[in-house]
Amino acid sequence: MDGDSIPPTSTTLLGRLRQEPADQAAWAEFVRRYGPQVYQWCRRWRLQEADAEDVTQAVLVRLSTRMRTFNRDPAKSFRGYLMTVARYAWFDFLETRKQPAAGAGGSDVRGLLESVEAGDDLVRRLNEQFDQELLVEAQVRVQQRVEPHTWEAFRLTAVEGLAGAEVAVRLGLKVATVYKAKSKVQQMLHDEVSRLDQP
Repeated sequence: MDGDSIPPTSTTLLGRLRQEPADQAAWAEFVRRYGPQVYQWCRRWRLQEADAEDVTQAVLVRLSTRMRTFNRDPAKSFRGYLMTVARYAWFDFLETRKQPAAGAGGSDVRGLLESVEAGDDLVRRLNEQFDQELLVEAQVRVQQRVEPHTWEAFRLTAVEGLAGAEVAVRLGLKVATVYKAKSKVQQMLHDEVSRLDQP
């Protein structure tokens, strides 16, 4: 599975892990769902392949313990929680690498760590990145469900920023039809993102 295409969170799966921490089948499903996404984030955060695998493993180990007492807040996304755990594991890894005993490459890691904005702003940026991934996935799904001219009307107006009249001429549509298509696709995207982000 592509790390960019994270499956919707399963409330039932989270419940199984909380009630039966030793449920190997549930844990295997959890790793299958979330391991690739955590690894992908680590790679985007400039970790080498082996380091990304190590941090991913560290995240999964932390989660294996935390899932026993995890109570999901319905107002918050589990993916946001997952990203926060991954972010702290990444920070821990960078902190370890910047110690004097870390050897070659420590200064590069120190520079990377110091260049990253810490705290809430980093969380905001990571969440924006995740939201962008959700939007891309939603766009793929919605595009498959609408007529080509409807999608193109949306793309040219909402993405390219062209005027409705210009798009109407290009596509041979009425201006009202262009705006109707734009509105329709925007609503579908909103609904699809909400569906993808459901726990």
